[in-house]
Amino acid sequence: MPSPLDARHACTPGKRRTLLVTGAAVLAATMAPIGFGQAQARPLQPTPSQTEGPFYPVALPADSDFDLLRNGNAPYPRGQPAWVEGTVRDTAGRPVSGAVVEIWQCDQAGHYHHPGDGGRADPAFQGFGRVTVGRDGGYRFRTLRPAPYSGRTPHIHVKVRLERRELLTTQLYVAGDPGNERDFLWRQLNAQGRAALTVPFAPDTDSLRARFAIIVQA
Repeated sequence: MPSPLDARHACTPGKRRTLLVTGAAVLAATMAPIGFGQAQARPLQPTPSQTEGPFYPVALPADSDFDLLRNGNAPYPRGQPAWVEGTVRDTAGRPVSGAVVEIWQCDQAGHYHHPGDGGRADPAFQGFGRVTVGRDGGYRFRTLRPAPYSGRTPHIHVKVRLERRELLTTQLYVAGDPGNERDFLWRQLNAQGRAALTVPFAPDTDSLRARFAIIVQA
């Protein structure tokens, strides 16, 4: 006959199953946060692409740095100066180090540095700039708040390259500009696309500042 001590510590088959199930549940709960968090991480939505348009430079200007308001030694005094800045990241949120960001736009009078626009652009306005992003994915341009021209709302053209690959071509719009609702390209965007490509040009000290986050399939 088993002693009272043996009876107290005896474990029936049903109890053993309960202990096994409970132990497995505790182990799963301990390990779940790592695996579950990884499984649920959602990729970022790529920045919508848009047409390059007809005025990408035929030949890049000799001065094609980050400052579009100074072409060589000539300053451009017209329009509203603005800083356009942000980061280039992939859909996993990682900075795309080494990516090249290009922008181009018309001058305050609505003219591009392009033969197709009749060569009427102000020579003091650089009109095109390019920068290589660093390890943090950051980029920055000094330019002007984009100006309208016939048939188009104010916009800045943006292109992102990585080595020989073109990752994105799109256009950046000014939040709240009355021309947006009349612009055929802006109207083609859905609500999510408009939110991604339309940003405020907010007052900041002696200029405006716009932040444009770029997400690419790298």
